[in-house]
Amino acid sequence: MNADVLMPIAIIGSFGASIYFFTKVMTDYMLKKKMIDKGFVNDDTQAIFKNYKQDDNKYASLKWGLISFFAGLSLIVMEYVSVSPDSPLPYGLFAVAVSFGFLIYYFMVKRSTDK
Repeated sequence: MNADVLMPIAIIGSFGASIYFFTKVMTDYMLKKKMIDKGFVNDDTQAIFKNYKQDDNKYASLKWGLISFFAGLSLIVMEYVSVSPDSPLPYGLFAVAVSFGFLIYYFMVKRSTDK
């Protein structure tokens, strides 16, 4: 039952995510190329391009590390909790754990950027 529902969602979700990221990379490339062709590239615009990429990926490894840690922790806890096969408890526990990882990431980044 679960595989019948989750498999199409996973396929459609990964296909949609790949289309999104491919489109984002291509549009960023086309924007940069048009700016270079029209001569809008100076020190200010180069600084914008450099800061844009650095700000996005500054804490990316922390975010994915925390999310993976709490997702794995929830899977370990689910191994020891006995529930019926039709119970939504494992999905809820997984969602709460991943959300908790996101919240910890948010507060850590907010605290470090406020300083």
